[in-house]
Amino acid sequence: MELWRCVLIVATSAALLMVGRSRTHWSWSVGIVVVEVILCCWISSGSGAAIIMSAFCGGCTLYFTSGRQEDMLPVQGKAVLITGCDSGFGHNLAKILDKAGMKVYASVLDEFGPGAQELREVSSAQLNILQLDITNSDQISEAYKLIKSQLGETGLWGLVNNAGVLEHADAELLPMRLLRKVMNVNFIAGVEVTQVFLPLIRRAQGRCVCIASLSGEVPFPGFAAYGASKAAVVSYYGALRQELSCWGIKVSIVQPGGFKTNIFGSQEKWGKLQQEILSTQSQEVIDAYGEEYICSLQHSSSTMTAHACANFKPVLDDLQHALLSKKPQAFYYPGPMAWAIPVLHRICPTRLFDAIFTRIFAYKKFSPAEVAIKR
Repeated sequence: MELWRCVLIVATSAALLMVGRSRTHWSWSVGIVVVEVILCCWISSGSGAAIIMSAFCGGCTLYFTSGRQEDMLPVQGKAVLITGCDSGFGHNLAKILDKAGMKVYASVLDEFGPGAQELREVSSAQLNILQLDITNSDQISEAYKLIKSQLGETGLWGLVNNAGVLEHADAELLPMRLLRKVMNVNFIAGVEVTQVFLPLIRRAQGRCVCIASLSGEVPFPGFAAYGASKAAVVSYYGALRQELSCWGIKVSIVQPGGFKTNIFGSQEKWGKLQQEILSTQSQEVIDAYGEEYICSLQHSSSTMTAHACANFKPVLDDLQHALLSKKPQAFYYPGPMAWAIPVLHRICPTRLFDAIFTRIFAYKKFSPAEVAIKR
């Protein structure tokens, strides 16, 4: 009886700790500890060992959740390079850091696009817009030379690897060209940017922050390629964090979950994806899935976008914390379910998890043709 109470208390504390670590306001720390004390007292029911365990776990929860409240480092004299600033997280982070007084290098895929134009209109003279396709080694080299010439021995304080693409389709249907594109942009190109700029970051003993994804830790239907690229990001930068610690460089991984960005693309993009699937896959594969199913992929993405969160604040808060906190975390999990779903993935039997999430992600109007016939 004592044992199961202690186990339940530890499990409760761990769950609440993960909630607290994903929040930044001090009130969350206090509220979480209060909830934990009430739950643990109810679970312990006067048991001596369980009460001691409750006190220990409560102290751990308070210590680790309140760690987000320490003073932030000053931004004066610090410079940051952010990739993928045309829209989304990168675009908003560039504006916030520029307003705070940081020297920002905002890289964009299209320097004449609407995102770059908006940054020019609302930002200070300290914000530099860079034309940078991260898959183009020549453009990376040019950006490095420019930033090095301007920063000199001061070095680059922060690099935020944010640029990314998504190609949403069943793994068997996704053309290999697009799978290679996803892996290249989301992982390999980001690694090249990191390697090129690390000497400048080393001078400043700065920060390297990368945007991963919930799907890099938990597999979801339709996200095989995207999830694989983000899983590679988590593994690579996790090792990099350990390797660079001897230079005082901090590496953080931010894994958002369920935010509404432009990564799903436009209707035109989805039309091109459907045509490429139909023109590159074998007739046997097309017959197995059916054209109706393939064309329903766009409806699936639109439905997911409609259910996503439009408020970027949790992600932006975590990115700022990773860049400017005296004690940045190795991992951040912004988003309503970013911490909970990985926990469920770890503790649920595989069959149960697959059944739940296959149903949750069943946004398509149609089943594959051969499956529908069998039903």
